[in-house]
Amino acid sequence: MSAGERAKAKAEQVVGRTVRKAAHALHKETLAAKGAALETRGRMRGTKEQAKGPFGH
Repeated sequence: MSAGERAKAKAEQVVGRTVRKAAHALHKETLAAKGAALETRGRMRGTKEQAKGPFGH
């Protein structure tokens, strides 16, 4: 499991969550959707890294 990829996944999750919450507070639904997409991408990247970790790919 690459530490860089794991950190990138966590950063995407945190940034996405922050953007989503701030956008909701400002009633910017398009930006909130982009934040949610970024958060989801970070989760998927993290899941991928966890899955390939034991196999070393």
